Amino acid sequence: MTDMLKMGSLADMIGTDANVAQLPFGQWVLQQTERGGFIAQLASIAKTDRGFPKNGNPEAVRKRLGETGADPEMFDAVDDAELDWAAL
Repeated sequence: MTDMLKMGSLADMIGTDANVAQLPFGQWVLQQTERGGFIAQLASIAKTDRGFPKNGNPEAVRKRLGETGADPEMFDAVDDAELDWAAL
């Protein structure tokens, strides 16, 4: 059992860098224009919004949508996008 503890994490064993920071949610959303559906629509809206929180988390994006009077579908898109982003 102690030998297994010395082996390191799964990320170490498969050669991925576990210390790489995850892309901020706002930046991830901006990259989703080719995706299709409401998430792509959210990305398009975000690209035209100078106040969009590019480095923001999902709550910051929801707050901005509320400030701009976005359609309810965009809040649903944030929910879906958050799940996909968190799975990365």
